[in-house]
Amino acid sequence: MIPVRRLLSLAFPAPLITGAALLGVLFSLAACRSTEQASVSVPSPALSGFGDPDPSAGTGSSGQQSLQIPVQPGEGSALPLQQGPIEIAGTAPAASGQPNISAKAAILVDGYGRVLFEKNADARLPTASTQKLLLGILVAESGDLGKQITVVESDTWAEPTVMGLKPGEVYTKHELFKAVLIRSCNDIARTLARDHSGSEAAFVANMNQRARQLGMNDSYFTNSNGLPSPPGQYSTARDLAKLGMASLRNPYVREATGTKVYPFRLANGTVRTLYNTNQVLKHFPPCTGLKTGFTNAAGRCLVSSATANGKTVIAVVLGSTSPTVSVESEALLRYGLGL
Repeated sequence: MIPVRRLLSLAFPAPLITGAALLGVLFSLAACRSTEQASVSVPSPALSGFGDPDPSAGTGSSGQQSLQIPVQPGEGSALPLQQGPIEIAGTAPAASGQPNISAKAAILVDGYGRVLFEKNADARLPTASTQKLLLGILVAESGDLGKQITVVESDTWAEPTVMGLKPGEVYTKHELFKAVLIRSCNDIARTLARDHSGSEAAFVANMNQRARQLGMNDSYFTNSNGLPSPPGQYSTARDLAKLGMASLRNPYVREATGTKVYPFRLANGTVRTLYNTNQVLKHFPPCTGLKTGFTNAAGRCLVSSATANGKTVIAVVLGSTSPTVSVESEALLRYGLGL
Protein backbone atom coordinates (compact mmCIF):
# COMPACT_ATOMS: atom_id res chain seq x y z
CA MET A 1 0.00 0.00 0.00
CA ILE A 2 1.16 3.46 -0.78
CA PRO A 3 1.44 5.59 2.35
CA VAL A 4 -1.20 8.24 2.80
CA ARG A 5 0.13 11.64 1.90
CA ARG A 6 -1.62 14.83 2.59
CA LEU A 7 -0.15 17.77 0.80
CA LEU A 8 -1.34 21.27 1.36
CA SER A 9 -4.80 22.03 0.17
CA LEU A 10 -4.64 22.04 -3.55
CA ALA A 11 -4.63 25.68 -4.05
CA PHE A 12 -3.56 23.73 -6.91
CA PRO A 13 -0.69 21.55 -6.40
CA ALA A 14 2.50 21.54 -8.12
CA PRO A 15 2.24 18.09 -9.61
CA LEU A 16 1.91 15.45 -6.96
CA ILE A 17 5.24 14.67 -5.45
CA THR A 18 4.73 11.06 -6.39
CA GLY A 19 2.16 11.54 -9.13
CA ALA A 20 4.13 10.95 -12.30
CA ALA A 21 6.53 8.53 -10.69
CA LEU A 22 3.73 6.49 -9.19
CA LEU A 23 1.88 6.25 -12.46
CA GLY A 24 5.06 5.14 -14.13
CA VAL A 25 5.42 2.30 -11.63
CA LEU A 26 1.80 1.28 -11.72
CA PHE A 27 1.44 1.36 -15.44
CA SER A 28 4.90 1.00 -16.87
CA LEU A 29 3.55 -1.57 -19.27
CA ALA A 30 1.04 0.87 -20.64
CA ALA A 31 1.97 3.07 -23.57
CA CYS A 32 -0.84 5.54 -24.10
CA ARG A 33 -1.95 6.62 -27.49
CA SER A 34 -3.94 9.65 -28.34
CA THR A 35 -4.74 12.30 -30.86
CA GLU A 36 -4.93 15.66 -29.16
CA GLN A 37 -2.37 18.34 -28.44
CA ALA A 38 -1.57 17.80 -24.81
CA SER A 39 1.22 15.45 -24.11
CA VAL A 40 1.35 12.77 -26.68
CA SER A 41 -0.31 12.79 -29.95
CA VAL A 42 0.37 12.91 -33.61
CA PRO A 43 -1.33 15.87 -35.23
CA SER A 44 -4.19 14.57 -37.28
CA PRO A 45 -5.72 16.39 -40.24
CA ALA A 46 -8.95 18.27 -39.76
CA LEU A 47 -11.88 16.60 -41.43
CA SER A 48 -15.13 18.33 -42.26
CA GLY A 49 -14.38 21.03 -39.73
CA PHE A 50 -14.63 18.61 -36.84
CA GLY A 51 -12.05 17.24 -34.51
CA ASP A 52 -10.15 18.39 -31.49
CA PRO A 53 -6.53 18.51 -32.60
CA ASP A 54 -5.19 21.76 -34.00
CA PRO A 55 -1.43 21.56 -34.26
CA SER A 56 -1.36 25.32 -34.76
CA ALA A 57 -3.59 26.13 -32.47
CA GLY A 58 -10.90 21.94 2.80
CA THR A 59 -13.05 25.13 2.78
CA GLY A 60 -11.85 28.39 1.41
CA SER A 61 -12.39 31.78 2.91
CA SER A 62 -15.64 32.15 1.01
CA GLY A 63 -17.04 28.90 2.39
CA GLN A 64 -16.60 26.78 -0.71
CA GLN A 65 -14.61 23.61 -1.07
CA SER A 66 -10.89 24.08 -1.40
CA LEU A 67 -8.96 21.71 -3.57
CA GLN A 68 -7.51 18.80 -1.68
CA ILE A 69 -5.09 16.29 -3.16
CA PRO A 70 -6.74 12.89 -2.75
CA VAL A 71 -4.91 10.10 -0.98
CA GLN A 72 -3.05 8.18 -3.61
CA PRO A 73 -4.77 4.81 -4.12
CA GLY A 74 -3.10 1.48 -4.54
CA GLU A 75 -2.95 -0.27 -7.88
CA GLY A 76 -6.34 -1.35 -9.12
CA SER A 77 -8.22 0.67 -6.54
CA ALA A 78 -10.69 3.42 -7.29
CA LEU A 79 -10.25 7.00 -6.18
CA PRO A 80 -12.70 8.16 -3.54
CA LEU A 81 -15.70 9.92 -5.02
CA GLN A 82 -15.55 13.67 -4.60
CA GLN A 83 -18.46 14.50 -2.35
CA GLY A 84 -20.73 17.49 -2.77
CA PRO A 85 -20.97 20.08 -5.51
CA ILE A 86 -18.12 22.41 -6.35
CA GLU A 87 -19.07 26.02 -5.80
CA ILE A 88 -17.89 29.10 -7.62
CA ALA A 89 -18.57 32.19 -5.58
CA GLY A 90 -19.17 35.83 -6.35
CA THR A 91 -18.66 37.96 -9.40
CA ALA A 92 -15.43 39.25 -10.83
CA PRO A 93 -14.19 42.34 -8.99
CA ALA A 94 -13.50 45.48 -10.96
CA ALA A 95 -9.77 45.68 -11.51
CA SER A 96 -7.33 47.33 -13.82
CA GLY A 97 -5.29 45.34 -16.26
CA GLN A 98 -7.95 42.77 -17.06
CA PRO A 99 -7.28 41.08 -20.42
CA ASN A 100 -9.45 41.85 -23.42
CA ILE A 101 -11.24 38.62 -24.35
CA SER A 102 -12.87 38.33 -27.78
CA ALA A 103 -14.22 34.79 -27.27
CA LYS A 104 -17.96 34.27 -26.80
CA ALA A 105 -17.56 33.35 -23.14
CA ALA A 106 -14.82 33.08 -20.55
CA ILE A 107 -14.18 32.82 -16.84
CA LEU A 108 -11.13 32.84 -14.58
CA VAL A 109 -11.26 31.39 -11.05
CA ASP A 110 -8.69 30.70 -8.37
CA GLY A 111 -8.19 27.47 -6.47
CA TYR A 112 -11.02 28.30 -4.07
CA GLY A 113 -13.50 29.01 -6.82
CA ARG A 114 -13.39 32.77 -6.45
CA VAL A 115 -14.16 34.53 -9.71
CA LEU A 116 -11.38 36.80 -10.98
CA PHE A 117 -12.75 37.51 -14.45
CA GLU A 118 -15.87 36.60 -16.38
CA LYS A 119 -17.58 37.24 -19.69
CA ASN A 120 -20.94 35.62 -20.51
CA ALA A 121 -19.96 32.93 -18.03
CA ASP A 122 -23.49 31.51 -17.82
CA ALA A 123 -24.23 31.38 -21.54
CA ARG A 124 -25.09 27.86 -22.66
CA LEU A 125 -22.72 26.92 -25.46
CA PRO A 126 -21.31 23.81 -27.16
CA THR A 127 -18.00 22.90 -25.59
CA ALA A 128 -16.58 20.21 -27.90
CA SER A 129 -13.93 17.92 -26.40
CA THR A 130 -13.44 19.91 -23.21
CA GLN A 131 -16.18 17.64 -21.83
CA LYS A 132 -13.74 14.74 -22.06
CA LEU A 133 -12.47 15.94 -18.69
CA LEU A 134 -15.68 14.47 -17.30
CA LEU A 135 -14.97 11.23 -19.15
CA GLY A 136 -11.53 11.20 -17.55
CA ILE A 137 -12.94 11.73 -14.07
CA LEU A 138 -15.44 8.89 -14.45
CA VAL A 139 -12.82 6.49 -15.81
CA ALA A 140 -10.30 7.37 -13.09
CA GLU A 141 -12.91 7.01 -10.35
CA SER A 142 -13.84 3.56 -11.64
CA GLY A 143 -10.32 2.34 -10.81
CA ASP A 144 -8.49 -0.70 -12.21
CA LEU A 145 -6.51 1.33 -14.76
CA GLY A 146 -4.36 -1.71 -15.47
CA LYS A 147 -7.40 -3.58 -16.83
CA GLN A 148 -7.20 -4.82 -20.42
CA ILE A 149 -9.94 -3.61 -22.77
CA THR A 150 -10.79 -5.29 -26.05
CA VAL A 151 -12.02 -2.96 -28.78
CA VAL A 152 -15.38 -3.81 -30.39
CA GLU A 153 -16.75 -2.60 -33.69
CA SER A 154 -19.13 0.00 -32.23
CA ASP A 155 -16.17 1.70 -30.53
CA THR A 156 -14.82 2.63 -33.95
CA TRP A 157 -17.96 4.47 -35.06
CA ALA A 158 -16.45 7.89 -34.51
CA GLU A 159 -14.97 10.65 -36.62
CA PRO A 160 -12.91 12.52 -37.38
CA THR A 161 -10.26 12.60 -34.67
CA VAL A 162 -9.48 8.96 -34.14
CA MET A 163 -6.54 6.81 -33.17
CA GLY A 164 -7.58 4.14 -35.64
CA LEU A 165 -8.41 1.38 -33.16
CA LYS A 166 -9.60 -1.88 -34.72
CA PRO A 167 -12.05 -4.46 -33.38
CA GLY A 168 -10.29 -7.21 -31.45
CA GLU A 169 -7.30 -5.07 -30.45
CA VAL A 170 -6.45 -5.04 -26.75
CA TYR A 171 -5.14 -2.08 -24.74
CA THR A 172 -4.90 -1.24 -21.07
CA LYS A 173 -7.42 1.19 -19.66
CA HIS A 174 -4.54 3.43 -18.60
CA GLU A 175 -3.15 3.62 -22.14
CA LEU A 176 -6.53 4.64 -23.51
CA PHE A 177 -7.24 6.99 -20.61
CA LYS A 178 -4.04 8.91 -21.10
CA ALA A 179 -4.36 9.04 -24.87
CA VAL A 180 -7.89 10.43 -24.85
CA LEU A 181 -6.98 13.25 -22.48
CA ILE A 182 -3.80 14.13 -24.36
CA ARG A 183 -4.93 13.80 -27.95
CA SER A 184 -8.72 13.54 -27.71
CA CYS A 185 -9.29 10.54 -29.97
CA ASN A 186 -13.03 9.99 -30.34
CA ASP A 187 -12.79 6.25 -30.94
CA ILE A 188 -10.90 5.93 -27.65
CA ALA A 189 -13.58 7.99 -25.89
CA ARG A 190 -16.25 5.57 -27.14
CA THR A 191 -14.16 2.57 -26.09
CA LEU A 192 -13.71 3.87 -22.56
CA ALA A 193 -17.36 4.89 -22.30
CA ARG A 194 -18.61 1.48 -23.37
CA ASP A 195 -16.19 -0.29 -21.03
CA HIS A 196 -17.26 1.93 -18.13
CA SER A 197 -21.03 1.68 -18.47
CA GLY A 198 -21.79 -1.07 -20.97
CA SER A 199 -22.87 1.27 -23.76
CA GLU A 200 -22.45 4.82 -24.97
CA ALA A 201 -26.02 5.66 -23.97
CA ALA A 202 -25.55 4.34 -20.44
CA PHE A 203 -22.31 6.27 -20.12
CA VAL A 204 -24.02 9.51 -21.16
CA ALA A 205 -26.53 8.99 -18.36
CA ASN A 206 -23.65 8.55 -15.92
CA MET A 207 -21.95 11.66 -17.30
CA ASN A 208 -25.01 13.79 -16.67
CA GLN A 209 -25.47 12.34 -13.19
CA ARG A 210 -21.81 13.02 -12.28
CA ALA A 211 -22.07 16.54 -13.69
CA ARG A 212 -24.98 17.25 -11.33
CA GLN A 213 -23.00 15.86 -8.40
CA LEU A 214 -20.20 18.28 -9.24
CA GLY A 215 -22.65 21.18 -9.31
CA MET A 216 -22.70 21.51 -13.10
CA ASN A 217 -26.39 22.39 -13.25
CA ASP A 218 -26.22 24.25 -16.58
CA SER A 219 -24.74 21.36 -18.54
CA TYR A 220 -26.20 18.54 -20.60
CA PHE A 221 -24.32 15.93 -22.58
CA THR A 222 -25.42 13.55 -25.35
CA ASN A 223 -22.19 11.68 -26.05
CA SER A 224 -18.80 10.87 -24.58
CA ASN A 225 -16.70 12.84 -27.05
CA GLY A 226 -18.14 16.32 -27.61
CA LEU A 227 -19.06 16.02 -31.27
CA PRO A 228 -22.36 17.69 -32.29
CA SER A 229 -24.28 14.46 -32.86
CA PRO A 230 -26.61 13.64 -31.18
CA PRO A 231 -27.50 17.34 -30.93
CA GLY A 232 -28.42 19.25 -27.81
CA GLN A 233 -25.17 19.29 -25.84
CA TYR A 234 -24.25 22.40 -23.91
CA SER A 235 -22.41 23.71 -20.92
CA THR A 236 -21.21 27.06 -19.62
CA ALA A 237 -17.84 28.59 -18.83
CA ARG A 238 -18.80 28.57 -15.15
CA ASP A 239 -19.70 24.88 -15.19
CA LEU A 240 -16.50 24.01 -17.04
CA ALA A 241 -14.51 25.88 -14.40
CA LYS A 242 -16.10 23.52 -11.87
CA LEU A 243 -15.11 20.60 -14.08
CA GLY A 244 -11.57 21.97 -14.26
CA MET A 245 -11.39 22.18 -10.47
CA ALA A 246 -12.64 18.60 -10.17
CA SER A 247 -10.05 17.49 -12.73
CA LEU A 248 -7.20 19.03 -10.76
CA ARG A 249 -8.36 17.25 -7.62
CA ASN A 250 -7.98 13.91 -9.39
CA PRO A 251 -4.28 12.94 -9.52
CA TYR A 252 -4.70 10.70 -12.56
CA VAL A 253 -6.59 13.27 -14.63
CA ARG A 254 -4.23 16.01 -13.51
CA GLU A 255 -1.15 14.01 -14.51
CA ALA A 256 -2.55 12.99 -17.88
CA THR A 257 -3.72 16.45 -18.94
CA GLY A 258 -0.36 17.91 -17.95
CA THR A 259 1.59 15.45 -20.11
CA LYS A 260 3.19 17.10 -23.12
CA VAL A 261 4.33 14.08 -25.13
CA TYR A 262 3.28 10.46 -24.92
CA PRO A 263 4.33 7.38 -26.97
CA PHE A 264 1.27 5.28 -27.76
CA ARG A 265 1.89 1.76 -29.02
CA LEU A 266 -0.76 0.41 -31.36
CA ALA A 267 -1.62 -3.27 -31.27
CA ASN A 268 0.40 -3.82 -34.46
CA GLY A 269 3.53 -2.54 -32.71
CA THR A 270 3.57 0.89 -34.33
CA VAL A 271 4.34 3.69 -31.90
CA ARG A 272 2.63 7.03 -32.35
CA THR A 273 4.04 9.99 -30.54
CA LEU A 274 1.12 11.98 -29.22
CA TYR A 275 1.54 15.69 -28.63
CA ASN A 276 -0.78 17.53 -26.30
CA THR A 277 -3.24 19.73 -28.16
CA ASN A 278 -2.93 22.43 -25.49
CA GLN A 279 -0.54 25.00 -26.91
CA VAL A 280 -0.51 26.99 -23.66
CA LEU A 281 0.97 23.94 -21.94
CA LYS A 282 3.74 23.97 -24.53
CA HIS A 283 4.62 27.66 -24.38
CA PHE A 284 3.71 28.86 -20.86
CA PRO A 285 5.76 27.04 -18.16
CA PRO A 286 3.31 27.64 -15.25
CA CYS A 287 0.53 25.90 -17.23
CA THR A 288 -0.42 22.49 -15.81
CA GLY A 289 -3.25 21.38 -18.18
CA LEU A 290 -6.14 20.82 -19.00
CA LYS A 291 -8.21 20.22 -22.18
CA THR A 292 -8.84 21.64 -25.64
CA GLY A 293 -11.91 21.28 -27.85
CA PHE A 294 -13.01 22.15 -31.36
CA THR A 295 -15.99 21.71 -33.65
CA ASN A 296 -17.49 24.10 -36.18
CA ALA A 297 -20.38 24.74 -33.81
CA ALA A 298 -18.26 25.26 -30.69
CA GLY A 299 -15.29 27.03 -32.21
CA ARG A 300 -12.01 26.77 -30.33
CA CYS A 301 -12.46 25.97 -26.65
CA LEU A 302 -9.92 25.56 -23.88
CA VAL A 303 -10.02 24.78 -20.18
CA SER A 304 -6.56 25.58 -18.86
CA SER A 305 -4.87 25.71 -15.47
CA ALA A 306 -1.65 27.17 -14.11
CA THR A 307 0.21 27.31 -10.82
CA ALA A 308 2.87 29.76 -9.66
CA ASN A 309 4.02 31.11 -6.30
CA GLY A 310 1.65 28.81 -4.43
CA LYS A 311 -1.42 29.99 -6.34
CA THR A 312 -3.51 28.08 -8.86
CA VAL A 313 -5.99 29.47 -11.37
CA ILE A 314 -8.28 27.96 -13.98
CA ALA A 315 -9.32 29.72 -17.17
CA VAL A 316 -12.13 28.70 -19.50
CA VAL A 317 -12.45 30.18 -22.98
CA LEU A 318 -15.33 29.16 -25.27
CA GLY A 319 -16.21 30.09 -28.83
CA SER A 320 -12.84 31.42 -29.86
CA THR A 321 -10.64 31.05 -32.92
CA SER A 322 -7.17 29.69 -33.49
CA PRO A 323 -4.62 30.80 -32.31
CA THR A 324 -6.61 33.39 -30.33
CA VAL A 325 -7.89 30.77 -27.90
CA SER A 326 -4.35 30.05 -26.71
CA VAL A 327 -3.32 33.70 -26.59
CA GLU A 328 -6.36 34.74 -24.57
CA SER A 329 -6.19 31.69 -22.28
CA GLU A 330 -2.58 32.47 -21.44
CA ALA A 331 -3.47 36.12 -20.87
CA LEU A 332 -6.13 35.09 -18.37
CA LEU A 333 -3.76 32.73 -16.56
CA ARG A 334 -1.09 35.42 -16.37
CA TYR A 335 -3.60 37.92 -15.04
CA GLY A 336 -4.82 35.51 -12.39
CA LEU A 337 -1.31 34.68 -11.26
CA GLY A 338 -0.19 38.31 -11.32
CA LEU A 339 2.53 37.61 -13.88
